[in-house]
Amino acid sequence: MQLQAKVNLHNKKKIFNDPVYGFISIPKEIIFDVVEHKYVQRLRRIKQLGLTDIVYPGALHTRFHHVLGAMHLMTKAIATIRRKGHDITEEEEQAALLAILLHDIGHGPFSHALEHDIVSGVSHEEISAFFIERLSSEFGGALDQALAIFKDDYHKPFLHQLVSSQLDMDRMDYLNRDSFYTGVSEGIIGSDRIIEMLNVKDDELVLEEKGIYSIEKFIVARRLMYWQVYLHKTVVAAEFMLIHVLRRAKELVAANNEVFGSPALLYFLKNEVTIDDFRSNQEVLHNFAQLDDYDILGSIKVWQSHSDTVLSDLSKRIIDRKLFKIEVSRKPYSDDAIAAHRVDVVNKLGITESEADHYVFSERLVNSAYNDTIQNINLLMKDGTIMDVAEASDNLNISALSNPVEKYFLCYPVFD
Repeated sequence: MQLQAKVNLHNKKKIFNDPVYGFISIPKEIIFDVVEHKYVQRLRRIKQLGLTDIVYPGALHTRFHHVLGAMHLMTKAIATIRRKGHDITEEEEQAALLAILLHDIGHGPFSHALEHDIVSGVSHEEISAFFIERLSSEFGGALDQALAIFKDDYHKPFLHQLVSSQLDMDRMDYLNRDSFYTGVSEGIIGSDRIIEMLNVKDDELVLEEKGIYSIEKFIVARRLMYWQVYLHKTVVAAEFMLIHVLRRAKELVAANNEVFGSPALLYFLKNEVTIDDFRSNQEVLHNFAQLDDYDILGSIKVWQSHSDTVLSDLSKRIIDRKLFKIEVSRKPYSDDAIAAHRVDVVNKLGITESEADHYVFSERLVNSAYNDTIQNINLLMKDGTIMDVAEASDNLNISALSNPVEKYFLCYPVFD
């Protein structure tokens, strides 16, 4: 009995209770070891949806929730594909599970909101690859195959497509999960049925013809979730305010002003970090691994009392949810309209015209539910031929949804 107790104590095939799928199991011991690693545990401290909880108070789930859910869906997808006669070895399954588990490990604080301001011109996917490479080194090369799948360097492309494509386990999970936590039911998709309809043809991922209606709903759900959640105008206003707080802090640091921050945050405020820095300097990835939402939020709370008017005011507005007004239009805003608001801000706050850039800004919003120019969602027809879902669908909306919708917003403060 004592021996049995000792064995159970070291059991690594744990079970997580997930609110979306129920019980999620850890099928491989190395996966448990990777989950336990500090790089993955960091994802507990990065919210999946940035500042979306400003609009949807329940949207407090993390990237850690998401990657476990995506890994769970990957186990189901691999089981389905195997059942249909396609060879996936135990080693390939393990590698695919590790690839999807680690696909978002390169996200910085507040996920997408600050992706292009913490570092310069480096995507979270590229940083994820650096993390996987580092982990593989620590685990004696055990993640080399996972890295190859993640980077689409493996000889079975469908394994990469399960990780990253227009029909991947990443999207399957985040639509269901984000819908669950925001309460926006339009995002709910039939992931079980879609996964059951997966197949492989010529080493490419396809969907069997009878799954077409489920995939139509999947594409429509993405479009609706973008407008209602990811590109909700109030969320956009809050996240761009967050971006400008960070940019102002960088300006002050560059001008040799003292700015509070954790050592990791100060490193990225003081340095313009590029992809070459990640390649040549191990310290960069180490510092990035120390960054999470708490670094940013803790600093913003302190910055409320900074002597710089712009940094202080913007920080207070975020903490107190005193957000800028945002207007959305199908046409770009004129320079005159933008300039008028900037003049108002300069006069009301007594700041310079360049400082007013942090208060008045206009950008483009793009919603692309299905991009058939990058990679198609291919249907396997009953006669064995392959057809793009937009061509096969009798739902005219699918063809329309392949065209990205562009809108423009103008953000500015309103004074009493």
